Amino acid sequence: MDIIISNSSGVALYEQIEEQIKSQIMTGELMEGDALPSMRVLAKDLKISIITTKRAYEDLERDGFIYSVTGKGSFVKGINSDIVKENMKFAIQELLENAVDKAILGKVTLDEMREMLELLYEDKSM
Repeated sequence: MDIIISNSSGVALYEQIEEQIKSQIMTGELMEGDALPSMRVLAKDLKISIITTKRAYEDLERDGFIYSVTGKGSFVKGINSDIVKENMKFAIQELLENAVDKAILGKVTLDEMREMLELLYEDKSM
């Protein structure tokens, strides 16, 4: 499992870990039942606090991506892609609401917003 974190990204370290593990699960790189590295091992490999890895694993478990067995470790949970997609859509909606608020304050038109979104989507999809 490859995880790359950046101290300069502006995104909390635990969120970077969560997003990368979620992505690996969604793409099938991590499969149901696969063991994740222990929190201690991951913290050591990434040279970060175990508290950070603990937070990431707790959030992943809360969101239904992994499960933990005391004394055995954490494992990838079988996911329902429809539920995951709904969760993603809800998160996107929250982010878009913030973007719309900023657009209204900045007098950015809906057409300008659409154009920005299309360009960003195309750029990230390649």
